[in-house]
Amino acid sequence: MSLRLHDTLSGDTRPFIPLRPDRVGIYSCGPTVYGPAHIGNFRSFLFADLLVRHLRWRGLPVTWVMNITDVDDKIIRGAAATGETIETMAERYLATFLADAASLRMTTPDVLPRATRHIDEIVALITTLLERGHAYRTDGGSIFFRISSWPAYGSLARLDPEGLRVGERVESDEYGKDDVRDFALWKGPRPDIPGEPSWETSIGPGRPGWHIECSAMSMAHLGPTFDIHTGGVDLIFPHHEDEIAQSEAATGQTFVGTWLHCAHLQMGGSKMAKSTGNIARVGELLAAGVSRRALRLALISVHYRAALNHSDESLAASAAALDRLDAAVAALGSYAEAGPDDPALPAALDAAREAFGAALDDDLNVSAGLAVVFDLVRDLNRRIERRVISTADAGRALEVLRDLDRVLAILPDAEAEVEPAVAALLEARSSARAARDFAASDRLRDELAALGVTVEDTRDGQRWRRSVEAGHG
Repeated sequence: MSLRLHDTLSGDTRPFIPLRPDRVGIYSCGPTVYGPAHIGNFRSFLFADLLVRHLRWRGLPVTWVMNITDVDDKIIRGAAATGETIETMAERYLATFLADAASLRMTTPDVLPRATRHIDEIVALITTLLERGHAYRTDGGSIFFRISSWPAYGSLARLDPEGLRVGERVESDEYGKDDVRDFALWKGPRPDIPGEPSWETSIGPGRPGWHIECSAMSMAHLGPTFDIHTGGVDLIFPHHEDEIAQSEAATGQTFVGTWLHCAHLQMGGSKMAKSTGNIARVGELLAAGVSRRALRLALISVHYRAALNHSDESLAASAAALDRLDAAVAALGSYAEAGPDDPALPAALDAAREAFGAALDDDLNVSAGLAVVFDLVRDLNRRIERRVISTADAGRALEVLRDLDRVLAILPDAEAEVEPAVAALLEARSSARAARDFAASDRLRDELAALGVTVEDTRDGQRWRRSVEAGHG
């Protein structure tokens, strides 16, 4: 295995060696379903999707787990404000997340565990931490992790454990605790908070804290130690730091082999975040006519550890790039040449596939991988123009592009269904060309363009493809 990944914990880019020969276990922090995820969230999700796709392209079996946080302070407050139950709110926004993910061609994770359906596992983990002296109860029935019991705390974020915690989802005085640095594993009942859920368990009534759910669910589906944990850089501290502490304190084993973190998506020069309102949501962009594939390409086109800026210009650039790809796919699909095969083509295709794999093996260097694809497209266009490849060659070249797209997921669908109205116009235009009625042919071309279909007349006949613009496709 030639894949090298940058591990946040060690700070090293090192060879990735699966812990087991039969499976790579990947856990990704998923959405908190109190509202639609924004495209900054989806940058992190799609980076994990790219990783999963590449590993599978390399022939490795992958189990991908992405949690769903369906009980949380924000969900509780949101449900109380709308007068619905937290279950109803969570279901609504989970459905939105899954629809958005499908629109962006994100692979559906193998497991999408929900916190509220893993209460038993959460309680068992907290019980172990209490027994081992890493947790304690407060007078209000809450249970906290004792950071002073875990000297390695702060290693992931490279923080002094004596420093105060920042970025908590719960104010320090909301639930009593011994040390301001300690974090909640279990929150005691709060009848004063409207809609606050509470489970009756062996550790008392209440509900889970945020951090504990990821440890419990990852262990339930991947075991106490697994290969890769992904998330945004904003989760390094405190969330992932807390996951390591509570997991390793409970099991005595290394929690994760490799930690991967995705940089922020920015808009207007600032981090995209719901708290500031500086966001763009998938559904809103698609409803405004933005191309699904252009949005996906824009979100994956820069290395995951580099900052990425979202703008109309970045969407337009992605749409233009897709148009070049689509033109090549259409040209190869319609190409017909009875001559001999091009003896130099197999080596060129093999070299492109090798270079693409090497780029993604280099810590998912997708920018270099995309450069390989576009270099290949330019080479294929030259061969098509010179008519030096055969019909069979064109089919083989298209197969290679489709193979690389198993990782990227940006090409047009191989068997895209043609609407009856479009099919009728294409047939009418073909007949008009055959009859040399060029006025009708031009008029029909314009009608097709208005429907988002680009038509070209080539030596191989009429060729068409879906138009991809920043606002279409």
